[in-house]
Amino acid sequence: MPVWLPWPLPPGWLVTGFAEAGDERTGTRASVVALAGPSVTQGPADLLVVAEEPGVGLGAALAGLDGPDPGEGFDRGPAHAKVHILGHPTPLWCVGGPQDRAVYAGEALGNWLWTVAWPAEAGCLIALSQLALRDLRDNDQELDLPYGASSPRLPDDGD
Repeated sequence: MPVWLPWPLPPGWLVTGFAEAGDERTGTRASVVALAGPSVTQGPADLLVVAEEPGVGLGAALAGLDGPDPGEGFDRGPAHAKVHILGHPTPLWCVGGPQDRAVYAGEALGNWLWTVAWPAEAGCLIALSQLALRDLRDNDQELDLPYGASSPRLPDDGD
């Protein structure tokens, strides 16, 4: 399961945690990277980048959606945002959810790719900056990640 990290990080942003979903029998079926940084308006912003197998539902739960996946029709029409993965533009579509966050979903390497940002205005980071995502599992990188306090947005072990 990819562990996607925007790299380089946007100015002022820090890594604030990691989470995964799965068990000993199935292995990791979803990963989450949490980040925090300055909002485009005033105050701080949080961002979760989720990679998951279809049907797991972690991304949808973090997005505040009922189903396990983005839902039918999310990918109709032109993409609302793009991130770059392995040098290729990867489309993301805005997905409905609670008004307090911005949610984008798409597909990368056969898995769902979700970005969930608080406050909702922080979603323009995804829509406008065309972030490049790196898989932290790749061995050909020596990244000096800047860390901040643990994110309260990550699911607890019991979730």
